[in-house]
Amino acid sequence: MKIRKMIFLSEGRNMHRTDINTVANFFLSLGDKTMTHKKLQKLCYYSYSWGKVFFDESIFKNKFQAWVHGPVDPVLYGLYKENRWHPIQQQSAPEINDEELVELLQEVYDSYGHLSGDQLEALTHEELPWKEARAGLQPYEPSRKLIDEVTIMNYYKKMQEELQDD
Repeated sequence: MKIRKMIFLSEGRNMHRTDINTVANFFLSLGDKTMTHKKLQKLCYYSYSWGKVFFDESIFKNKFQAWVHGPVDPVLYGLYKENRWHPIQQQSAPEINDEELVELLQEVYDSYGHLSGDQLEALTHEELPWKEARAGLQPYEPSRKLIDEVTIMNYYKKMQEELQDD
């Protein structure tokens, strides 16, 4: 899988943090009829990960754990767990006054939004941050281990550099 090249003008500027609910509501406002809880989790994870690369800081304070089905934020999980595998109802678009953040979220959606939750789960299972956090665990063994911030940054930064070289 190849992510689209992302170009941002944010070098040397501080990113104002948002919260994971705003990011989730952005994705839920797009009218995606396939937006399951699993897909939403992965889109938020990729937003967080690519945000660390392009803004050199976390776009929200929540951290992701290496659950069986990929990266999961427990707070977001609590909000949508009742939906299980059913699509989540469309939400109103949140007010985001940061054009660079909106650009990042739109690029993440453009790059990953065509994939199902199961496909995104499989993709995260191939990537070092989740694999490293799951090291030594059985495939269906529960875990609440945090995915390492430095590993996220280094992995996606390397991916971004490889994309620029193409």
